[in-house]
Amino acid sequence: MTYCVAVRVDQGLVMLSDTRTNAGMDNIARFRKSFTYSVPGERAITMMCSGNLSITQGVKAMLSRAIKDAALDPDVETILNCSTMHRVAQIVGEAMCTMQGRYRSTIEMQGAAADASILIAGQRRGGKPRLYLIYSAGNFIEATEDTPFFQIGEHKYGKPILDRIVKRETSLEDATKAVLVSMDSTLRSNLSVGMPLDLTVIERDAYDFRVRTRIEADNEEFQLLSHSWSAALRKGFEDLPNVLD
Repeated sequence: MTYCVAVRVDQGLVMLSDTRTNAGMDNIARFRKSFTYSVPGERAITMMCSGNLSITQGVKAMLSRAIKDAALDPDVETILNCSTMHRVAQIVGEAMCTMQGRYRSTIEMQGAAADASILIAGQRRGGKPRLYLIYSAGNFIEATEDTPFFQIGEHKYGKPILDRIVKRETSLEDATKAVLVSMDSTLRSNLSVGMPLDLTVIERDAYDFRVRTRIEADNEEFQLLSHSWSAALRKGFEDLPNVLD
């Protein structure tokens, strides 16, 4: 399994994913779930994937092939040359639909699940930061002011902190802390989610990545955040009023 979370606030976008896949207790592996695409100064896009790995890898391969083909034929439409972020989501959704149509029935005949989800976040020059959740059928929804974040994979453990903290006016720095705490909570409660983590941050109107980094298990800053959050929770719990006389 995996956990991916993406937040859209007024100041930009924050995306975080783990790297663990689990096909049984004796078959745990690491695969990157976060992929970045950019034309510096024109657009920056992050894609994060959850679900059937063969389906999502196939989607990524289709997107990459189109980008390579466009280098030789500028008429080929790709996520790096299309007109809007909405069209980016459509292109990814079309690739998802193609992969599902090609392999879903045979995958399910073998007793495996073919469902997959993809988060697409980015901004192109002339447009606003956008965040989309793409489903297995290729249809998608967009994050709004009322729902400024999306999660895919093992989302339940990391949702409470996002519900309490993330609003459209939340700073990019606080949004980044919130997704890291959300991931830390998930890591503690679910063995199917694991390090290392991939973090990307896109600042509004920069059209490039402010942060694009991998966080390993021995990362001192992440360890400090984790320990500080645990201490704050313990202190908050101790300060609660007693309910028994």
